[in-house]
Amino acid sequence: MREIDINTERTDLEKWRLKVENGRQMWYYLENEDEIKNWPQSIVEKYWLGLPFQTEEFIKPTNALEAAKNGFKFFKQLQTEDGHWAGDCGGPLFLLPGIVLSMYITQIPIPESWRVEIIRYLFNRAHPVDGGWGLHIEHHSTVFGTTMNYVVLRILGVDADHPAMVKARSTLHKFGGAVGIPSWGKFWLSCLNVYDWEGINPVPPELWLLPYFFPIHPARYWIHTRVIYLPMGYIYGQRLSAEETPLILQLRQELFTQNYETINWAKARGNVAEVDLYAPYSKLLKVCNFFLSLYEKIPNIFGIRDIALEESYELIQYEDMNTDYLDIAPVSKCIHILCTYYKEGPNSNAFKLSKERLIDYLWMTSDGMLSSGTNGTQLWDTALMSLALIDTGLAEDPTFHESSIQALKFIDYSQFKKNPENYSRRYREPTKGGWGFSTLDQGYFVTDCTSIGIKSTLGFQNKLSYTPKLISKERVCQAIDLLLNTQNNGGGFASYEKIRGPSFLEWINPAEVFGNIMIEYDYPECTSCVITALVTFSKHYPDYRAEEIKKTCEKAIKYIHDSQRNDGSWVGSWAICFTYAAMFAMECLASFGETYENSESVRKGCKFLISKQKNDGGWGESFKSCELSEYIQHEESQVVNTSWALLALMHAEYPNERDIRCGIQLLMSRQLSTGEWKQEAIEGIFNKTCAISYPNYKFIFPIWALGKYAKIYNDPIIFTSGN
Repeated sequence: MREIDINTERTDLEKWRLKVENGRQMWYYLENEDEIKNWPQSIVEKYWLGLPFQTEEFIKPTNALEAAKNGFKFFKQLQTEDGHWAGDCGGPLFLLPGIVLSMYITQIPIPESWRVEIIRYLFNRAHPVDGGWGLHIEHHSTVFGTTMNYVVLRILGVDADHPAMVKARSTLHKFGGAVGIPSWGKFWLSCLNVYDWEGINPVPPELWLLPYFFPIHPARYWIHTRVIYLPMGYIYGQRLSAEETPLILQLRQELFTQNYETINWAKARGNVAEVDLYAPYSKLLKVCNFFLSLYEKIPNIFGIRDIALEESYELIQYEDMNTDYLDIAPVSKCIHILCTYYKEGPNSNAFKLSKERLIDYLWMTSDGMLSSGTNGTQLWDTALMSLALIDTGLAEDPTFHESSIQALKFIDYSQFKKNPENYSRRYREPTKGGWGFSTLDQGYFVTDCTSIGIKSTLGFQNKLSYTPKLISKERVCQAIDLLLNTQNNGGGFASYEKIRGPSFLEWINPAEVFGNIMIEYDYPECTSCVITALVTFSKHYPDYRAEEIKKTCEKAIKYIHDSQRNDGSWVGSWAICFTYAAMFAMECLASFGETYENSESVRKGCKFLISKQKNDGGWGESFKSCELSEYIQHEESQVVNTSWALLALMHAEYPNERDIRCGIQLLMSRQLSTGEWKQEAIEGIFNKTCAISYPNYKFIFPIWALGKYAKIYNDPIIFTSGN
């Protein structure tokens, strides 16, 4: 039995239910007793809510195979009826504010159950020392995090005199108050009418009227950046703000260290608190902001601003329609809601469809209600777990057949069957045949997600006798076509699309809290995923575009070699950090026959990993590794980092089995009698600074590492408490 004690005020957790529809995840709070009776709570719901449930307990395993099987026996209980593994990707603390502020400004009623649980989550995530909030849940307190979440709590009804609010406000004022909030915070506060639009650097919608061949055209930005600054520009271009309310007037007094009416807003534009600053303004950006500020004073000559606003809103509509009003992620989603509200009104069909999708981003946990960084990790986690089952041979175990079939069905459903409508006009790329990160609705092709979609499909359908043949060769070839068209000139692969913009665009990065935000980049993780997918595909279908695949792989392998640092490491960009990148890079090199025995790159990679192994046999990295691009040890070994390092060493055929065995023993020592592992430190990252949770990783990768060890070494070692 499992039980987590939560002492703070909350809803009745036994009344929450998770509804899933083809990957869509929606939490509902049931008030009606008949509904509660007719919709019993599942293990999936109880697990995520931290409620006790009956589950099998195992005798302590004596070898890695038993441990791997026990791990999956527990984890398969968390597979939903549509075949995916549910879960959130929370962690960033600037996402909930967008949801709550957009609802407040547009007068969307906030359900009481949401209100209570969001308050509880934010109280649980306040910094234990100073009471503030940071960029993410493991970050130090910042002006951005503290201001935005303070505002959320006030909107949700927490009194300014509440001890937690007094403490948070004191911390904010020590930082100089909200005047020094970074630009995304300035934008949201201006929308709320507690910051003056004169205090924000220009976000001119006219940029969208430039010819695409201009290197600074916004469509050349990284996808997440351009879809955020598109609706930002629409709002900024009209200086749209909420009507004054008593609460807004109170916030103007609470957030600043001087009288609101005396603030020099023009000076505030460049004021960003030191505690928040990661990417200072370049000289070029300062010059651009100066001239754009002058431009903003010019009257709307020839109606250019109006034309730009119409173009922007048309693109906003396209994004809504091509994602079934889900949009790519919650930041842009919430600004879209504002745009639709102001343009079409609260009674419009578009506004109705838009607000109904907010629920997709909210996730219930034992700590309260959070916002995910996307609408989930459905495809990514399910395909990764599928690969683990196939690679380790666990998929051949009859007790796991049904789970494997259900996962294949979800992968089948989640493949994109068509391209976005008129995609080139929308600055989109083809998607037909690809897979995204989360669900079919979200609609964005991702290189590594497509790659593991291919590999899991081929593994299930071509290696196992019991699985149905759901995905045709033609559909797999469509996925291959997408990947072959996505390689960059340097040989590597980016995340969503080829690199569109010049590198100097990073000099005009306006988001002071993130790095590498303006354009796409080649990533060792994405590149390795693509190459292993192409190699796997060629083994099954050697005649399809064989020469192109060969040339693509050769260029990509060169990129993997070139991106390796002199110390043998690769820098990860999508999880923490060096251990993650090493796992992918070593697998990629192994797929081309490069192992410890014959490759200097592999030997250097192994040497680097072994140099970071802790005394207890494990590995542990801090999220600071990503910020600083150097290996920063976590205070304790982490089962996820340990699993990544072990998989890298096993891909490399590292000869010292004892080093690997020590890591395996660490994984086994952390495993509970139920087969599960406890949540440890945060696992993911994006844009250098923002950590993000992947709570299913603590199951997927330890199971994978244990199973792979058992398969390679035939489990020769008997593990006891004395080993």
